[in-house]
Amino acid sequence: MSDATSQTNGTPAEVSPTLNILAQYIKDFSFESPNAPASLRQNGRNPTINIGVNVGANPVNGAAGEYDVKLSLDAKAGEGNETLFHAELEYGGVFRLQNFPQEHLLPVLFIECPRLLFPFARQIIADATRNAGFPPLMIDPIDFAQLFQQRMAEERARGQVGNA
Repeated sequence: MSDATSQTNGTPAEVSPTLNILAQYIKDFSFESPNAPASLRQNGRNPTINIGVNVGANPVNGAAGEYDVKLSLDAKAGEGNETLFHAELEYGGVFRLQNFPQEHLLPVLFIECPRLLFPFARQIIADATRNAGFPPLMIDPIDFAQLFQQRMAEERARGQVGNA
């Protein structure tokens, strides 16, 4: 018997929430090394690396329970005023969420879905930096729960909770 149709003492059984990844894709990708080949020379110093992270989610039109989640990574490396490289990646996934209580949808979309996308996006950035002649940039794991809590606090402060 399947979970959706099983019954106990004449009452429907609880239906477990499910999360499925239907597709993953690169929406946009850019890599620049404006001072190559001069920027490839090793000078013994470690460059300053700044990494920005953003997550967005929207329902897929015409598909109940399906959401398009986009993870954006922006990595810039430089020494002083010189840019060694700048990588921008928007990596997306289409997720099907079924049987989740309404109050759990935002945390799943903004914490669990990007957590599943991150290893793939991280590999794309690492491969691009290595292929450009730099050591691969291995972005540290990201605490998406903390990012979500910060975003919710910011939106509460602006009076926009629920419009994420």
